[in-house]
Amino acid sequence: MKQINVLLVLLLPLFASAQEQLKNNIFRKDSLVIIEANPKKGFNNAYMLFVPKGLNKEKLTCLLVEPNNTGKLSDNIEDHRKSAIAQAAVSSIGNNISTEIKVPLLVPVFPRLESKPLVYSHALDRDVMLEKEPDLKRLDLQLVAMIADAKERLKQMNIRVEDKIFMNGFSASATFTNRFLFLHPQLIKAAAMGGFNGELMLPLKIYKGQKIAYPLGLADFKRISGFGFNEKNYKTIPQFIYMGALDDNDAVKYDDAYNKKEQDLINTLLGGEVQSRYKNCQSIYEQESVNAKFKTYEKVGHWTTSAINLDVIRFFLAHLSKVKP
Repeated sequence: MKQINVLLVLLLPLFASAQEQLKNNIFRKDSLVIIEANPKKGFNNAYMLFVPKGLNKEKLTCLLVEPNNTGKLSDNIEDHRKSAIAQAAVSSIGNNISTEIKVPLLVPVFPRLESKPLVYSHALDRDVMLEKEPDLKRLDLQLVAMIADAKERLKQMNIRVEDKIFMNGFSASATFTNRFLFLHPQLIKAAAMGGFNGELMLPLKIYKGQKIAYPLGLADFKRISGFGFNEKNYKTIPQFIYMGALDDNDAVKYDDAYNKKEQDLINTLLGGEVQSRYKNCQSIYEQESVNAKFKTYEKVGHWTTSAINLDVIRFFLAHLSKVKP
């Protein structure tokens, strides 16, 4: 953590006003804009907006969103804030994608509270979708509002972005991304997810005779979300979904990620261990004609490698080339 803090101290002086960085239509330095919470605009938490060095404002581009994942519980919002700054501007898959293909990156500062240990906000679980506390209420809608605000800010910087966004996540943020795609598919141009404990939300209300409710499936989707599932839009989203063959990181074992009923359904219907679930989810997605490409990486556990990062970058780069003028 000390090393990250030192890096932040060194980097933050570079994050001046984004407008100051523009010379000859090219950003000459990495720029980080910290946007504070704005309840009037629909978001009760701050977010980070990173603009990479080399972004050309003359080219239409795409906003990349990567949900934050602090990796621990804390009631101190500064812990989540510092983590989101590092994720946006120092080190993450999202930052890697952003700096390599020159797209702006949004990282929210959603809290994961020690005082509410069963509310796994960073995974967009059922508990947080039912939360009434303002900072935690409907994080999906808060993120939608952040995206709209970020697009307006980018426009003010003379950076043109497509209406639809890229979305990326790994581990808990992959689970958040997976569920967000079901909730708001009309916003997504392409998405990548990895290291998600082998369990994906299914585009089904019933599986093997069992009703599966959010976040496992769609049985009570309208009650949870307030609107219907847009199946047509969801199934057209290009998705890159990957796992390490040695990844046995199993969130299903823990009550913060899934309640007892969800745990039993997952273990019974999809499998009692990560890799078997992954294979079953892959089969279901293929049967349901979800537009997803799956890839398994040998000799890889719950982490990413340069080969994985390169594949993710290539995936988004291929869809960046399809940005509508």
